[in-house]
Amino acid sequence: MGIASQDAIKQFSALVAEVDESLKATFQNIHQGYPTETLVRFLKAREWSIPNAHKMLLDCLNWRIQNCIDEILAKPIIPADLYRGIRDSQLVGLSGYTKDGHPVFAIGVGLSTYDKASSHIQMNEYRDHVILPASTKKCGRHVATCVKVLDMTGLKLSALCQIKLLTIISTIDDLNYPEKTETYYIVNAPCIFSACWKVVKPLLQERTRRKVQILQGCGRDELLKIMDYASLPHFCKREGSGSSQHSSSRSDNCFSFDHHFHQQLYSYIKQQALGRELAAPLKQGCFHVDVPEPDPKGVNIVKTAIESQLHKIGDRNGLSRSLSGLKINIA
Repeated sequence: MGIASQDAIKQFSALVAEVDESLKATFQNIHQGYPTETLVRFLKAREWSIPNAHKMLLDCLNWRIQNCIDEILAKPIIPADLYRGIRDSQLVGLSGYTKDGHPVFAIGVGLSTYDKASSHIQMNEYRDHVILPASTKKCGRHVATCVKVLDMTGLKLSALCQIKLLTIISTIDDLNYPEKTETYYIVNAPCIFSACWKVVKPLLQERTRRKVQILQGCGRDELLKIMDYASLPHFCKREGSGSSQHSSSRSDNCFSFDHHFHQQLYSYIKQQALGRELAAPLKQGCFHVDVPEPDPKGVNIVKTAIESQLHKIGDRNGLSRSLSGLKINIA
């Protein structure tokens, strides 16, 4: 790290030291003993601009306080069948670890319906407060990032109406959980993905674009260079499995509520809630978290650009007539 970067960290640290006591407690809950590394994450996310990184951190801390994020791991989604339904619609799970100790999160982008952003936040918190500290202890060094394998199986034209909710989720991560992903691996990408990627790629910061790797097929051979077979997501273990939900059993499918990761996560949250149950009885259903609304103008630009790319694909493949009336609906 250069002298300029070190100076930026010192200046940023001095600014953070002056925040209100209530914000300091929340900041401690974020950094968990690694304040400098946390400040570096926010500086990287704002291209090392100290004023911008400072504003970003303050906004994040206030968002956490206003939405009681520090208590979210004591708010189980009950009954369990409701949580099972969320897991069946929001396909995310921990499949294992890389050879150097980074958690591997699998995401079924193509077949997810992304019902609840609040469930996504809860999993982020479990990652940061349970999974990553456990990896740090096991590796004997600070592990602060994960690897994500994004399965595009099942991505269809009709699924593109999820752009708005996907944008909300990515905005939550960008603003409040910056620089937590080491690499994004894209696998099982259908033709429709290329149209989406041509539009999205230029909108990403160069720092983020460098993290994205599009692998051939299910990506098994490339992924085995960084993880053991046991840590591969189930949809990467054999070519042409045909579905993110394909597995010999639900317990082997890291998206399933029956998988040991989700069983441990759900049990942990229930245990955390036990000490607070006497003060406030648990409510059934999901909890509410205020999430940022994406810029409608920006979303419409993306929608129009994707439609344009799809028509170009149709022209090249003789499908222009069938795509002539195509409109992507973003609710």
